[in-house]
Amino acid sequence: MTTVEFITALFYETDEQLRAIPKHPEAHLWPSEVVTLGLLHALKGGGNRAFYRWLTKDYRPLFPRLPERTRLFRLFTTHQDWTQAFLAAPTVLGVIDTYGIELIHPTREGRSPQQIGRKGLSNHRWIVGGTLCLLLNQWGLVVGWACATENVVDNTFQWLIQQFDGRMIVLMLHDSACCITTQLDGKSEDPNDASRLT
Repeated sequence: MTTVEFITALFYETDEQLRAIPKHPEAHLWPSEVVTLGLLHALKGGGNRAFYRWLTKDYRPLFPRLPERTRLFRLFTTHQDWTQAFLAAPTVLGVIDTYGIELIHPTREGRSPQQIGRKGLSNHRWIVGGTLCLLLNQWGLVVGWACATENVVDNTFQWLIQQFDGRMIVLMLHDSACCITTQLDGKSEDPNDASRLT
């Protein structure tokens, strides 16, 4: 599959999900074009300037009304809520877990005023970076997500589970143990509690 075919397929799938969102009369791009470009930026990685150069150099004909670079990235920030349409529906069972993402080596912590991560433990070792929390349904599809700096504890993401209170049974995985955190009736249950067996 060539890059043009991939971009076309990605645009088609995006447009199918965002068909209901109308285009603003003064906008140059349709909502599905903005989200497609944002997804391409996330998939390709790299900096904003490098992505924009790559896009305009090779794929400008696919997006003839592409705005100037800074305006395009402002559109990504302004309309990031449009990506919520791609989250999966909750099911009865679910799993939530956090993952540490190392941005720099711990010995380099504090050397730059632009550092965005914090020091914390991930998989029993020190990293400087962030934490990604994913809530998955029983099919392994992402229902919800959140992120924070690495120095936060897993309980920080309880609000994500509470959004689905009464609709999902969520198994929360920890580094040391796991427990069921939400029942369908909205009551929390501790699997180690002996009193619930009586």
